[in-house]
Amino acid sequence: MRSTRRRDLPPPSTGTSEKDVLLGFLDYVRACMAAKVEGVPEPQVRTPGVASGTNLLGLVNHLAHVERSLFLGEQVADWQATFAAAPGDAVDDVLAAYRDAAARSNMVVRAASDLTTTVARPASRPKGPSLRWALTHMIEETGRHAGHADILRELLDGTTGR
Repeated sequence: MRSTRRRDLPPPSTGTSEKDVLLGFLDYVRACMAAKVEGVPEPQVRTPGVASGTNLLGLVNHLAHVERSLFLGEQVADWQATFAAAPGDAVDDVLAAYRDAAARSNMVVRAASDLTTTVARPASRPKGPSLRWALTHMIEETGRHAGHADILRELLDGTTGR
């Protein structure tokens, strides 16, 4: 196993509004998450690093589903299934879908007049949480899985850092 040390990135510079700060930090952890997957070849990108079956590509696939559910109101029938990318999905396609979900989510956030606006929900679910709650949760969710990705990537090829 080779070891590669990436330079850790400092926290992001953001605007001064609450919305700008929250989006700045969310974009920061999103970029960290995507960077952990970039350059990892098949089949290692799908190789479980722990007994639960968690793998790098599955984490990105899951986060794309969370983005679309939380900010765009898409319904997810089986959350556990989101932790695995389909066998035919190329790494670049999963990353593109994640980045697209993030960009679409950012459009929803930027269009909102304030952070007390509620997020969209599928017709089968009650009124959604506030945009402030959704952004905070997405930062927590992405940061948590980026930490998992840090460990999985280091186990795969020794790469550390953001």
